[in-house]
Formats: sequence, structure tokens, C-alpha cells
Amino acid sequence: MKFASRASRVAGSATLAVLKAAAALRAKGVDVVDFGPGEPDFPTPAFVKRAAIDAIESDFTKYTDSSGTPELREAIASRYLTEWNAPYTAGEVVVTAGGKQALHTACLALFEEGDDVLIPAPYWVSFPEMVTLSGARSVFVPTSAASGFRLTAADVARAATPATRGLIVNTPNNPTGAVMEPSEVEAVVRLAASRGWTVLFDECYDRLVFEGRHVSAASLAREFLDTVLVVGTLSKTYAMTGWRVGFALGPKPLIDLMGRIVGHATSNVCSITQQAAVAALTRHGEARAAVDGMFAEYARRREFLIPALNALEGVTCVSPGGTFYAFPDVSAHYGRTLGGHEITGSESLAEALLETVAVAVTPGIAFGEDRCVRISFATSRERLEEGISRLARVLAR
Repeated sequence: MKFASRASRVAGSATLAVLKAAAALRAKGVDVVDFGPGEPDFPTPAFVKRAAIDAIESDFTKYTDSSGTPELREAIASRYLTEWNAPYTAGEVVVTAGGKQALHTACLALFEEGDDVLIPAPYWVSFPEMVTLSGARSVFVPTSAASGFRLTAADVARAATPATRGLIVNTPNNPTGAVMEPSEVEAVVRLAASRGWTVLFDECYDRLVFEGRHVSAASLAREFLDTVLVVGTLSKTYAMTGWRVGFALGPKPLIDLMGRIVGHATSNVCSITQQAAVAALTRHGEARAAVDGMFAEYARRREFLIPALNALEGVTCVSPGGTFYAFPDVSAHYGRTLGGHEITGSESLAEALLETVAVAVTPGIAFGEDRCVRISFATSRERLEEGISRLARVLAR
């Protein structure tokens, strides 16, 4: 059997690999402290679930427009108009199976062989693979822990090539938690506009900001409508990861093309999920109470975790401005042997931690930064404390 070269170049997901390895240990009865998941540990809010049940009971179970129901697209456009004075209409919104499908579909619509796409590093694991599937080439834009991993327009300009067609920006950032300065968001958009690029803004963690101020690229859409595509999701904000609902807002020709691709790839997002999403976006009082409660708990966990990580021997961790991830530098332990494992990088360290003390972390090499590992604090304070205790024991020289 002969496979397409574009598919053969795609790597597996490191985050899913961690989930699989941790699940295999749990199946053997091992008490695993799992710092791998990139999803909230809270249940979906009750009013959202009730809306889904109502949709089922009212037989809202047929196909919808492949780009999403008019009601949901209008609710998304309305949110961005209210919050960011963005000019998008329902016709400039496409609803997708999570933010991931929106980003992948945008890459298919915009990029092709011979194009370069700039990706700031560290990056979410799927960005380079999406670019690969489009036929284009990923060009990485380094950011540093010294600057809190915050991207600047100067970083982007230095990495640009004559073949650059676009840029993928993720703020707040997975895995680092970095939140771009509002002035740099504007500077990046102005740079892109001057060179004819399209910027895909992944804003999936826009409601999880602890330090600094998140400014959506949608706030610049009136001036730069043809430059900006904004991608969001309900997965993180409303604890709806398994529901699979995301969206993109952008110039109508691009959104229409993305809608056609989605129509042939998957058709519409589950009709019941769409009704639940409408409730999440329009029942503001109930949504605010649920979201604020989850955010407050994430903040408390972060206040414990970051000092605790920095107190571990050979570990340094920049405080994440947003998301529910920490991205500590653990490279001081490279060259050691832990529990019979020779530590040569983040992957071997992650394997050693899982096998010796049953702590699951995601190796930083999957995000383009081998000195670090990603730790999710989307888990209880009790499990965070247990995990830190185990790490302290195994990392002590």
C-alpha cells in the first residue's frame, strides 16, 4: 500500500500519547498523577447540558447548514461585536468541530506548496502538522523564557521569508501561557497587512488570563478585515471539550471557502451541540457564574503550582499569564539517570517520571522546546500537591 507523502510526514500527537500511556498504567491499577490533559476537569455547566437535553426532546436532530445554524452564527458574531466592536456578521462566521477544525480548514483554504507559514515557538503540537497537510512549509519564530515567551512583531519580522504567506498566532499560548502585549498584537497585524499575509489568531484560551490583558485580534478587524482570521472554541471556557464546537470569524470570501471545505469534510457540527453552544453564548448570567467559578479555581491552583515548581531542584518556571498550563525548564536534569533511565531530553524525562513515580507530563519537544515539559493544572489541588511531592522525591539529587 502506498501512502500520500503529505500524510506520511504528519507526526502523531504527543498530548494524546501521554493520555494513552497514563491510561495504560491506570488500567494496571497504578495511581497516576496526570498533568497531561489539555481540558478542564470541571463538568459542563448544568444550563448548557439542559439546553442539549431540550434539543433532543424537541427533535432538533436533523442536518443543519454545514457552516452552523443561523442562531449560533449570530450569537458568535454578536459576542465579538459587543466585546470587541468587531464588524462580523453571521455570514462571516463558520462553526466547526472544535477550534482545531477551524484552524486546519483555514490552512487548507489559504496555503499550498511553495508557501511558508510562520509559527511562533513554543507552539501547539498541531500547528506544524496542519501546515504540512496544506502542502506548505512551517518556519518557526523563536521566543524565549527571558521574555516570558511573549511574541513580538520584531520576532516575526526577523523570521519572515520571501515565500511567507501567513502566520499562526496563539495567545494566550499553549503550552507557555504567554499573553501577548496588546501593542504587539496590533504591530503583528500591521506588519502582516503591509506584506499581504493572513494571520490566523488562535484565541481558544481568551477567557483564561491571570496577568496582563488579552486583546482579541477581532478588535482590529474594522481596519484589517482581509488580514485577520479569529478562531475560538467553547471547549476551554465552558468545559465543553467533548462537545466539539469551535468557530472562525473572518472576511466573507475566506469564510465561504472554509464553509465549502467543511461541507465536504464533515458537514455540520452536531445539531444538539450547536443548541448547547447557543445557550452558553446567550444566557449571560448563568454563563458568567459558571466561567468565573472555574477561573477562580484555576487561579488558586496557579498560585500554588508555580512557586512549588520553582522550589523543585533544577527546575525553573516562568509564571504563565494565561491558560491552565505551566511550562517549566527541566533541562538541568539532562545527563542524569533517574530510576534506571538515562535522561537525554524532555521525552526521556517524561518517560522516566511516568515509570518511576507515575507522574504524567507532556515533553516539551512536542511543542518545539526540548528544555521544558508541559504541566496542566486542570486537575485538583490535592492531585497537584501529590504530583509535586512525587517530583520533589525523584528529582532530588
